[in-house]
Amino acid sequence: MRILLAGASGFLGTRLSDRLAADGHQVTRLVRRAPNGPQEQQWDPAAGQLDPAAVAGSDAVVNLAGAGVGDKRWDDDYRRLIRSSRVDSSSTLAATIAGLPAADRPRALLNSSAVGWYGNTGDRVVEEDAPAGEGFLADVCRVWEAATRPAEDAGVRVVRLRTGLPLHRDGGLLKPQLLPFKLGIAGRLGSGRQWLPWISMADWLDATLFLLARDDIAGPVNVVGPHPVTNAEFTKELARQLHRPAIIPIPALALKVALGGFAHEALTSTRVLPGVLTQASYPFHHPTLPKALHAALTA
Repeated sequence: MRILLAGASGFLGTRLSDRLAADGHQVTRLVRRAPNGPQEQQWDPAAGQLDPAAVAGSDAVVNLAGAGVGDKRWDDDYRRLIRSSRVDSSSTLAATIAGLPAADRPRALLNSSAVGWYGNTGDRVVEEDAPAGEGFLADVCRVWEAATRPAEDAGVRVVRLRTGLPLHRDGGLLKPQLLPFKLGIAGRLGSGRQWLPWISMADWLDATLFLLARDDIAGPVNVVGPHPVTNAEFTKELARQLHRPAIIPIPALALKVALGGFAHEALTSTRVLPGVLTQASYPFHHPTLPKALHAALTA
């Protein structure tokens, strides 16, 4: 397939780009700087600028662009960047796709979203048919997903990847926790009762390729493992696999001081199941947290 990829330099995008290329797909990366060869095309999503010729003829577009939610302490400026980086990239791609002649449009747009859509669900289990919740990330996800509608209205299959917490030692949820755990100064966050919708990196990659190939799947898809765990359970299992204690809980107040606005999201409970993937018989490589953590720590 000929794949146009936005967000190719990020935590997920780098790995997806490598995987697509290894599987023999032709990948063109959208970049904001000057291109370094024919495999790159320049765009400016903040200005809504994208050459339609860069999109025409692609079999699919995958959009993973967006500022990392855990990369910096949240203040008002970073909140605006989190929102604009997602909405601008999605609306630019969707509008460009919709403006192409039907014969030149890609067959599919896989657009990143997040389980933040559901807000705080407590102990309640949710699947893709659940409405948007409340809170900053839920509001971001609502406008983020809505930005893809022009492509959908033009007849393109749009999949909204409501991704959970991908597990890999080089980034995401896991990387910042490894050193404190190895030093024996880690523990659960807050009460530890909040649910974490994790997924192994191998399953995130394979599920994305699975969705690229499945012409019968559209709309929101929870890209999460089938067995969510609480933060306390996650902490216990990670400590077990690292052979370290995890007895120092991190109080909610300390998180608020350290993380600013992101602390609220770090303490949010989201008990999400992969309803669409399960219905489509996607074969999870790492269906349980012990298997997923082992893979993340030994990859």
